[in-house]
Amino acid sequence: MTRAIRAELLKMRTARLPLALLAAAAALTAVVTILGAARAGAGHMAPAALGTLTGQTEVITRTWFGLIMALVLGVTVATGEYRHGTATGTYLATPHRARVLAAKTTAAAAAGLLFGLAAAALTTGITLAFVAARGYHLALAAGTIARFAAGAVLGAGLLAAAGVGVGSLIRSQLAAILTVFAWGIVAEQVIGGLFTSIKPYLPYTAATTMAGSGAGGASPLPFAAAAALVAAVAALLAGVAARTTVRRDIT
Repeated sequence: MTRAIRAELLKMRTARLPLALLAAAAALTAVVTILGAARAGAGHMAPAALGTLTGQTEVITRTWFGLIMALVLGVTVATGEYRHGTATGTYLATPHRARVLAAKTTAAAAAGLLFGLAAAALTTGITLAFVAARGYHLALAAGTIARFAAGAVLGAGLLAAAGVGVGSLIRSQLAAILTVFAWGIVAEQVIGGLFTSIKPYLPYTAATTMAGSGAGGASPLPFAAAAALVAAVAALLAGVAARTTVRRDIT
């Protein structure tokens, strides 16, 4: 198992796509954080004034792109084998397909942590820089900042693991990526808007609330409960994939 995980990590280190996704996550996170800090207190659709606790919280928790890109990373880890035609070689080297899936899930989760870490570091650094530059008092406690960062890191890792399950079920890389974007950005917003009471229990929303984002008017799940929910979704997706699509013929 350890050998299989190392092989998956090596694939990610030597491929361009994971690095491109990380760079995209960092760039998008930086842009939305800078825009949020610059427009804080400007009114409609802008964060609250940056000199307030609410405003600083809204800006420092803009780690969404790190989390959604971690989810996409997980998808590519699973679907890359089928896209590049390397699945046959992988399964010949490790005939136990469920073990390959477990190795991919573990490796993706480990890499996903870096996406959350990068996003949290950027939002924290940018927020602190804007607060200092404008001469405001830092209203956020150090423990709160650390909790937001830890939530972003863990949430990204768990979403990356879930992405492997999605990619293993769908197999087509483009279709799987479109699916996770549609679910995270569109479907959860629509469902959460129609049924506010269930919004905190939607997986992507639960992951973002771990990182400090609000749940759209509903009470967010406690940190541990949100983490358990996203982990359960990742395990469910992997379990279904292991019993269905992973067993099917590669061609």
